[in-house]
Amino acid sequence: MAKLVQALALLSILVPAAATAQAPRASSPVPLPPAALRAPYEPQLVRLSEIMGALHYLRTLCEGPEGGAWRREMQALLDAEAAGGERRERLVQAFNRGYGGFEQTHRTCAPAARLATRRYVAEARKLVSEITSRYGN
Repeated sequence: MAKLVQALALLSILVPAAATAQAPRASSPVPLPPAALRAPYEPQLVRLSEIMGALHYLRTLCEGPEGGAWRREMQALLDAEAAGGERRERLVQAFNRGYGGFEQTHRTCAPAARLATRRYVAEARKLVSEITSRYGN
């Protein structure tokens, strides 16, 4: 848990204050197997992974390369929470789903892409705060 709190603390540095509007939810959430539900924050980690994938694409599209900052943060999250196995695969799939969803629909930094970025940053901040305050030691 301490490694997760450290990874989320690093993530909070990358997530600047933004609008508090709720980001759109994925159309069909990925069902979690019973074993994954042992960690009470598993659904939030999956959602955070998806948001990080979307931000990785959107920030590169709208603000130029960040040197892979969101990908590095995803790697830190994986290192802290899912060194291997089914859980890691689920988090990676969520990241890729977030990235791919916007890659298919946005080719330029249009106002809709900037709005989605702000909403995802706000949701990521909320998730990070919730996970660290509720489950951190």
